[in-house]
Amino acid sequence: MALNYVWIAFFLVGLVVALFKLIVLQDYEIFKRLVDGMFESGKGAVMDVALPLTGVMVFFLGLMNIGEKAGAINFLARILNPFLKRLFPEVPEKHPAMGQMVMNFSANMLGLDNAATPFGLKAMDSLQTLNPNKDTATNAQIMFLVLHTSGLTLLPLSIFAYRASAGSTDPTSVFIPCVLGTVVTTLASIVVTAFWQRLKFDRVLALWLFGMLAAVVGFMLFISILPSQANFSEPVFLTRETFSKVFGNLILYLIVASFIIGGVWKKVNVFDAFIEGAKGGWDVIVKIIPYLVGMLVGIRVFRESGALDFIIDGLAYGFAVLGFGNEFVPALPVAIMKPFSGSGARGLMLDVFKTHGPDSFVGKMASTFQGSADTTFYILALYFGSVGIKKVRYAIWAGMLADFIGVIAAVIIAYFFFGK
Repeated sequence: MALNYVWIAFFLVGLVVALFKLIVLQDYEIFKRLVDGMFESGKGAVMDVALPLTGVMVFFLGLMNIGEKAGAINFLARILNPFLKRLFPEVPEKHPAMGQMVMNFSANMLGLDNAATPFGLKAMDSLQTLNPNKDTATNAQIMFLVLHTSGLTLLPLSIFAYRASAGSTDPTSVFIPCVLGTVVTTLASIVVTAFWQRLKFDRVLALWLFGMLAAVVGFMLFISILPSQANFSEPVFLTRETFSKVFGNLILYLIVASFIIGGVWKKVNVFDAFIEGAKGGWDVIVKIIPYLVGMLVGIRVFRESGALDFIIDGLAYGFAVLGFGNEFVPALPVAIMKPFSGSGARGLMLDVFKTHGPDSFVGKMASTFQGSADTTFYILALYFGSVGIKKVRYAIWAGMLADFIGVIAAVIIAYFFFGK
């Protein structure tokens, strides 16, 4: 029911705000903007999101089928089983969903969103096979979704690219703050959801979390000591930008090649296995389109009505009254928009770059916000919609609470690195 209430609120709050603008502010274009936004976002959900995703879905679902037949997915699941079985106690050991979730998390960490989505949808489908109540999310599905919405990314390549295109003299200066922000959000996701599910934090889970955190910190330190590509006239491999780009894409291609090589080694008819798995890609797309259209139209109405602007202005006023520093407030729209719309948050970040400059404190704060979480409502609609789940239980509140903790952490981190 939570998702039902949120979706209704998008339209009703949008209506109230739009009526206020019409009657009090005499904004006679407000309802035209709302209606135009509804049509544009409905079209965009299908033409700009679902259809472009189809080819990627078809390919990677075919690849996943090869990996499963070759035993690669089970191999990954066995390696991480001590960790995953504590976060997902409902999932049997060596279940294919374990390896599929690992593939999803790995692609996300490398900043490869296009590959992460098919892996994630396949994992959600596998988890659905264990679900006794097909329209209600299980604890395992909620844990997976909330972890995914935390957006753990070790190589925020897109943020580097946008900063560079906006004229930044040091586009990778936000690398460590972005990664630290998303690590905090991910840890918050685990703690919040585990508390809700009453999971036990034993010694093994603590050691795994500490080891993963240490690996992330080590990787960040390695990247941070590399020079920026901006210091060289020709591409140099051991620079932050070039190494990150090569490393991420190399890992993804090695995964593709290893699945195919593993299939050949296990004497699997590789192409037939690919076709068998790929056939499910279109079925997944057809299932998620209604959920995408509904959620993206609702978010667009909420945004176009001006309700988001009122929230931001109210927060800015509240910070001023309480006597807190409000230097970061111009970047706050990025943090508020991110759970609702990745493209909307990106547009707001670019607007901050244009107004304040990418290398200003506000520009770096906006970059940190953009890199510290993922699009909670979009992912919820996409992943739960793909398996027909209507009752999301506490998934929204767990995800939003983790996002809120991530925003607070991003503010603290940005002040620590970039504050005067």
